[in-house]
Amino acid sequence: MHDLRWLRENAAAFDRSLARRGLPPAAATILAVDEERRALETRLQEGQAERNRLSREIGERKRAGGDARELLDRVAALKDEVKAGEERLRELQARLESLLASYPAVLAEDVPDGPDERANRVVRVVGTPRRFAFAPKPHDELGARLGMSFEKAAKLSGARFVVLTGGLARLERAIAAFMLDLQTREHGYTEVAPPYLVRDEALFGTGQLPKFAQDLFRTDSGHWLIPTAEVPLTNLVAGEILAESQLPLRFVACTPCFRSEAGAAGKDTRGMIRQHQFTKVELVSVTTPEQSAAEHERMTRCAEEVLKRLELPYRVVLLCSGDTGFASTKTYDLEVWLPGQGVYREISSCSNCGDFQARRMQARFRPEGGKPPRFVHTLNGSGLAVGRTLIAVLENFQEEDGSIRLPGALVPYMDGIDRLEPEGR
Repeated sequence: MHDLRWLRENAAAFDRSLARRGLPPAAATILAVDEERRALETRLQEGQAERNRLSREIGERKRAGGDARELLDRVAALKDEVKAGEERLRELQARLESLLASYPAVLAEDVPDGPDERANRVVRVVGTPRRFAFAPKPHDELGARLGMSFEKAAKLSGARFVVLTGGLARLERAIAAFMLDLQTREHGYTEVAPPYLVRDEALFGTGQLPKFAQDLFRTDSGHWLIPTAEVPLTNLVAGEILAESQLPLRFVACTPCFRSEAGAAGKDTRGMIRQHQFTKVELVSVTTPEQSAAEHERMTRCAEEVLKRLELPYRVVLLCSGDTGFASTKTYDLEVWLPGQGVYREISSCSNCGDFQARRMQARFRPEGGKPPRFVHTLNGSGLAVGRTLIAVLENFQEEDGSIRLPGALVPYMDGIDRLEPEGR
């Protein structure tokens, strides 16, 4: 959601941000509706004032024994005009709110320009990919002997699902527990166990609705399955006015995530990379506008620390204008090295949404000193995608015999088990 007052004064900047995303200008369209709405409000106020004046005049004329029929006819006509005007005003207000909600967040100035992921900028590379004495296998080949079955999942649910059993199921649980402990014990995040079903308002608040409805799963009850814990975590402050002293708020949750992947036909059909259901540890921060840039860097470092502790090579990428998400003003992606594929793949996105989501949710804070409430800034990031982390562990720590040597940080969460052995050995 956009600040209409800001847009009136910064129409060129608004259109420039849209152009950087590859979208046509829209400020003139929005402001034309706004201008008509404001003009109509003025006419309605004037009409109401005239009705009040005529009503007084009618009273005076009747008391004087005069004929008030002409005035009564004029009041009746004004009543009809006002009623029609109020209906039009509701239409214009709905149209204006729809327009303000349909355009993406204004990009930060330091976001690089570019049409797609090819223009993303590598900020730093951490760790050196391992040199293998054999040809490393992709995770789906490794997993076939470790308890990973896409065939069993297809029997239950169809394509883009997986069943993990035995050591792999335990490893997924261990990875999630490790991530939660790191973020709560060392980075100050408060763990939350949120609902997995949410209402329309929650998804509107974080920007998934109405634009991305096709990417979501909806139940017969009208609830939606969460595509990420960002939705319930961020909406914890919806409709609230927080004290400045409460900020920043930092939340973390591990939840299943559900996505229809409607726009991903033919993409990543092998393995666990792109699933309809997957587990993710999500980080959310709620801050003041003055804190949000520093909080964004901090959140990114908190997510990076997971990869460092797991000894996984990765890089940090600043997304370009054409690749930045709808609700985000600036996004860093963390991309982990997958030797079985020979590429870096996204494992986390850390985004600063500014006040874009806060305006949709009506989430504010009251500054110290008795100043008027202001909108908070919201941030979110994966800390990390658990399934993709499991993939990275399998591919980076594989041995030639198909066994997986586990990174030291996970061994305590596996009750001392430091290696997964393939079946049939």
